[in-house]
Amino acid sequence: MLRTSLLVFAGTLALAGVLLLARGLPGGAQALGLGGLIVLGTVFERWRYRPNNARPGADWQPTGERFEDPQTGKTVQVFYDSRSGERRYVSDSELPRSSSAKEKSRV
Repeated sequence: MLRTSLLVFAGTLALAGVLLLARGLPGGAQALGLGGLIVLGTVFERWRYRPNNARPGADWQPTGERFEDPQTGKTVQVFYDSRSGERRYVSDSELPRSSSAKEKSRV
């Protein structure tokens, strides 16, 4: 809902900028630029910050870090890929039973 409202506002602002530019009034370029920037930022945010639901592969190592995700209330385990430096946060309920039990015994 918030994302949609923001896109509608930014689109309206960009449209107002186009109309101001067409009539030769001041502020058109700023309104068009700001509206376009908000639209691009909102679209980029959706693409870039999507949840990663993939399970870690065999080359991923558990870090031993565990915490409760405040949004879901589930216990999350942290995995690390030494080649890329990427960290992945996986819910204990999504892990195969053997990995979760093995890690619990180590902690």
